[in-house]
Amino acid sequence: MRTERAYRGTYRWRGRAAALVVGTLFLTACGSEGSRDESAPSPTGTVPNVECVDAGQVRGSGSTAQQNAMKRWMEQYQQACPGVQLVYDPLGSGAGVAQFQRGATAFGGTDEALSDEDRVLTEDVCPGGQALDLPMLGGPVAVGYNVPGLTGLVLDAPTLARIFDTRITRWNDPAIQRLNPKAKLPDLAISPVHRADDSGTTQNLNAYLKAAAKDSWPYPADKKWHGRGGHSAPGSDAVSTTVTRTDGAIGYFELSFAAERKIDTVLVDTGASRPVAPSTESASAGIAEAKVVGEGRDLTLRLDYKTSAEGAYPIVLVTYEIVCDTGNQPESLPALRSFLTYAASEEGQAQLHSIHYAPLPAEVAAQVREVVATLS
Repeated sequence: MRTERAYRGTYRWRGRAAALVVGTLFLTACGSEGSRDESAPSPTGTVPNVECVDAGQVRGSGSTAQQNAMKRWMEQYQQACPGVQLVYDPLGSGAGVAQFQRGATAFGGTDEALSDEDRVLTEDVCPGGQALDLPMLGGPVAVGYNVPGLTGLVLDAPTLARIFDTRITRWNDPAIQRLNPKAKLPDLAISPVHRADDSGTTQNLNAYLKAAAKDSWPYPADKKWHGRGGHSAPGSDAVSTTVTRTDGAIGYFELSFAAERKIDTVLVDTGASRPVAPSTESASAGIAEAKVVGEGRDLTLRLDYKTSAEGAYPIVLVTYEIVCDTGNQPESLPALRSFLTYAASEEGQAQLHSIHYAPLPAEVAAQVREVVATLS
């Protein structure tokens, strides 16, 4: 991990002028929209080493990409800190940002750092301060497909771009055959599936295609889907479910959904000596190419989607927790600091590999813990 600035740890704070509004019902399980990843190992019986607070209620919402990690962290945390009530609603990154901006949550989860416009809209809920982007985990955006009898499919960025833009419409297209010379490709219609909601997962795929496919993907790298045609579904859970139920389908979602539903995933030809499969290890290698580019306490990362480093998977995302640097609700602040410190701790990050996520580079996780300790 390379950083473009030195981390600064001394800050001045101003008092709170308003409070976040949070719900009265807090659950330990994630919201109903997403997958529960029942195939993932259950939390261990060992009580985690956490600096607990006596009580508190913390509500978050947003990214579906991190919902299985949030579920694990919350279960582990509450073994050690039963007096704290936590809830995370996986509504998608766009909804998570919007709820935080309305003051409905203590933190928002997003797969894309806040834009300048979004940051301005957080000023009312962070009186005297500003919203910060704190990276919390990484992972590959897997491209999953359902073609009976076809395994080990290799695709590159220009071919993926033309598939998702419905300019390649059959699985035996010459462009796909060229990348898979030994495969017997069926004469089967391709059915691309994309997110219906604004999504950080979509943003990261858009960013990869924009950077690596160049002219083959003429669309902006934002949270909306701009490709032509195809089918849409709300959330990674629904996209992956649609792929499993549709012969010829191809879609994108976090690796945990592919693992849970046993969906075949594309190996990406990056220009390295071998195509790269999505995994926590290959995603970690991809994230290691990122730079910290946020200003002040903000820890936004810039990812290198064009990497051709050996073993580095290029379609990666980092999920961020959006928090106020100052102006947090006094009743939830101690529990918020305690929980986020655990999630960014060595123990919390060590939970991620077993549920198909990539831990943060150690130096970035340490910076996150330092910033969390200063929230007020």
